[in-house]
Amino acid sequence: METKKIFIVEDHRLFREGLKAMLSPHPEYEIIGEAEDGLEAIRLIRKHKPDLVLLDLSMPRLNGFSVMREIKAEMPDVKILVLSIHESDQYVLQAFESKANGYAIKDCSRDELRIAIRSVLDGKKYISPGIAGSVLEGYLNGHKTLKSKSSLDLVTQREKEVLKLLAEGYQNKEIADLLCISVKTVEKHRSNLISKLDLHNAAALTAFAIEHDLITRKT
Repeated sequence: METKKIFIVEDHRLFREGLKAMLSPHPEYEIIGEAEDGLEAIRLIRKHKPDLVLLDLSMPRLNGFSVMREIKAEMPDVKILVLSIHESDQYVLQAFESKANGYAIKDCSRDELRIAIRSVLDGKKYISPGIAGSVLEGYLNGHKTLKSKSSLDLVTQREKEVLKLLAEGYQNKEIADLLCISVKTVEKHRSNLISKLDLHNAAALTAFAIEHDLITRKT
């Protein structure tokens, strides 16, 4: 039996350890790496070239949607199974639009997760049975109207990445280094965000990012 290489992207160490403990006894799977933020994930996935990525959506520095777009653009054959706490139409549809191969809920059973992994590796789409059927039906039929429109729809993917990093407290120079763009480009994206969202200070940008689940509120 061919061994499939699996890479885990998850910012909670306990959950990563649980996944590794679950998969390690199965000789058909090899855990070849892990990452706890989106930028680190892209760098290491490029290096290790796994068959399957188990991917969280809500992570520091770069979220799962951005990771999927980057990886699928460069390595379209890499399978991606999203593991998320989010069950809403918006998250599920956006994940598949970002080229996910499957979407499973984090509180699923071990048996369900094994089925999800096997399905995705076999080239099939997978979605947790617990998610409303209308979500999958809407995706397959191309009914993108299931996603409610918001001011976030005005923002480009790169602007979302800049917004997330700004809200996490990074300065323009740091963001430029992380995203491999110029400081001038960061400033342009920041200006666009202010104009599109009518948010004129760091506190407002942070509040908006939290409200739209781009970052998690610190407790």
